[in-house]
Amino acid sequence: MDGFSGYIAADELYDGPFCVLSIVDNRKFKRLIYEVLDHDPTHEDIERFLQRFKGILDRRGLALRGITTDASPLYPKPILTVFGEVPHQICEFHVIAELTKAVLRAVAKVRKALHARIPQISRGRPRGGAATRRARLKKRIEEKIGELFEHRHLFVQHHLTPAQARILQRISRGQPALRSLRQIMDEVYRLFDRRCRTQTALRKLARLRARVRRFKSVGKKLQKLFSPSLEKALTFLDEELLPSTSNAVERGNRRHRKMQKAVYRVRALHLLRGRVALDMFRDAQAEGRDKTLTTLHSKRVGHG
Repeated sequence: MDGFSGYIAADELYDGPFCVLSIVDNRKFKRLIYEVLDHDPTHEDIERFLQRFKGILDRRGLALRGITTDASPLYPKPILTVFGEVPHQICEFHVIAELTKAVLRAVAKVRKALHARIPQISRGRPRGGAATRRARLKKRIEEKIGELFEHRHLFVQHHLTPAQARILQRISRGQPALRSLRQIMDEVYRLFDRRCRTQTALRKLARLRARVRRFKSVGKKLQKLFSPSLEKALTFLDEELLPSTSNAVERGNRRHRKMQKAVYRVRALHLLRGRVALDMFRDAQAEGRDKTLTTLHSKRVGHG
């Protein structure tokens, strides 16, 4: 707990019938405490885990300044019970990922509507002016659908190059719903601009929600914009040092998943506990290991 920043990230990692609960210093990227359960966690499990962590903080005279989690419903009530009104940030990455999926589903709905407009034509070479026009229209719509699928990522990508912006303008020509989707995504990204305060962002969010309610054609696909998690994801705007994501704990989870691909025997409860303990020991030695590697590299360069 040396150098504890006061800001933590909490998450759970599921591994078959087991679940690993972790709390990581969200600025130092060090795992502080963990627990391995042989069942899916409940509110009581999370509350007991947080109480154990709070006891460690109290014995060392440390205070919690903020906590970041994903949008899981497991955390809000236990956090309020154990830590009171401590700032609770919902991971910005998880929220934007959900909104991105919603926008892509809305784009897919537009493609489906275009597909329904493809005219039916007879087999063989078209004969006559009307048949030729239907064949050309069918080809144009199919090309449009193909372009929308190929470049669908442009509707949710944060920053566009001038070339990508031109492609987006071309494939959305004649489709105001598609241009509105891109504008909505731009407004979502602007909500998380650290240059504004939480109340300012909430006012922007209220205007964005009102716009989506009027967006009848694909508005139902964007219901994620009305989730309370989105409001909680803006907490960091008023807390200068509060990280907006839970990447600190997610990084440890990714390392655990990578290890599993090579060490297949880590599937029993006692082996999981030992593996997480070994990972914590690795984190504890990281600073000294980095200094050793830097010294070795500098000596090697000097000898060269």
